[in-house]
Amino acid sequence: MFGSVIDFELGEELNTLRDRVRAFVHEVAIPAEARDRSEHGLDPGLRSELQEKAKEWGVFGPQLSEDLGGLGLDLRGSAVILEEAGYSVLGPQALNCAAPDEGNMHMLGLIATPEQRRRYLVPLAAGEIRSCFSMTEPAPGAGSDPSMLLTRAARVDGGWSVSGRKWFITGADGAAFTICMAIAEEGATMFLVDAENPGFTVERTIEATDRAFPGGHGEVVFEDCRVADDAVLGAVGEGFAYAQVRLAPARLTHCMRWLGTARRALDIALDYANEREAFGRKLGELGMIQRFIAESVIDIESSRALIWRCAWALDQGANGRHESSVAKAHVAEAVVRVVDRAVQICGALGVSGDAPLARLMNEVRPFRIYDGSTETHLWSIARRTLKARAGASR
Repeated sequence: MFGSVIDFELGEELNTLRDRVRAFVHEVAIPAEARDRSEHGLDPGLRSELQEKAKEWGVFGPQLSEDLGGLGLDLRGSAVILEEAGYSVLGPQALNCAAPDEGNMHMLGLIATPEQRRRYLVPLAAGEIRSCFSMTEPAPGAGSDPSMLLTRAARVDGGWSVSGRKWFITGADGAAFTICMAIAEEGATMFLVDAENPGFTVERTIEATDRAFPGGHGEVVFEDCRVADDAVLGAVGEGFAYAQVRLAPARLTHCMRWLGTARRALDIALDYANEREAFGRKLGELGMIQRFIAESVIDIESSRALIWRCAWALDQGANGRHESSVAKAHVAEAVVRVVDRAVQICGALGVSGDAPLARLMNEVRPFRIYDGSTETHLWSIARRTLKARAGASR
């Protein structure tokens, strides 16, 4: 379908940018982690401070187009830079390439009208505001199966009335707007809803194991939420198609960022194994520890290869549904394995607050569920593979 050659060479310009991001993360983001004490995401003041420093360093918005103040990288280039950013949980926030804003910016850039771009995308890309994406619903509503969507949108004079309940909406508290998926008579439709709309309420922030996302994860209610016709994002009835435009690249950029986290965990474990002595030798000389290290290296390198393969396919114009499912299913499991092994190597230090590993484990564990659980992706991969083989046999 595409050319047979995937270029793995980074090039001088991308190498230079990677090194600059790596230096920024080590000199700015990691030292700031000690100030990140919020229970539900990064403090807005610290986030703003880090983003200003990222702009000064010339590393802000790697995935954003140059007209939006970004660096204009394609997904292949973004894979390199977002991995470096993910080495610190604060890196993606500093560079303004964190979920859910990154996925929303991508979709707005492709679908939004000129007025919607001015009102929502421009300030979001500048880091002046945050956003959220309201699709997941409490049972029996939509989760991994979007066809179970219960939120409804009805036509009214001058626009639409949206009613429904959403939950685990990342970044809801403090977001300036949300993109809400609802079922209209014509089918699933996306609506841009301002946070101050009287029909929109953030009911609570849910307690969760992770805390890297500003605003946490919220439960939100749309109650006769009135929006004008120009609040429709894209075309009425095309919401599920637009969701795929957002979800395939967004789940891939999640993989990019968490791969950096896995590298951080392995580096911490390597430093410990090179220094700590037990049973008359360094931990790193013990066969069991060496196996942990080797398996983690394999997990990291295979994850990177799958990420780059998917990024290349998307850059070539493929929908990337299969490639992103394969990457997401593998990387989510691999990252958790790497961090878990690092915790095990470091023993009591690994589960203490004296090292970042315990927090990193709390941050990465939900990724096996977010953006489609591993089991959902495995099922999807198997179905497509069976169907393709049946077609080839005929």
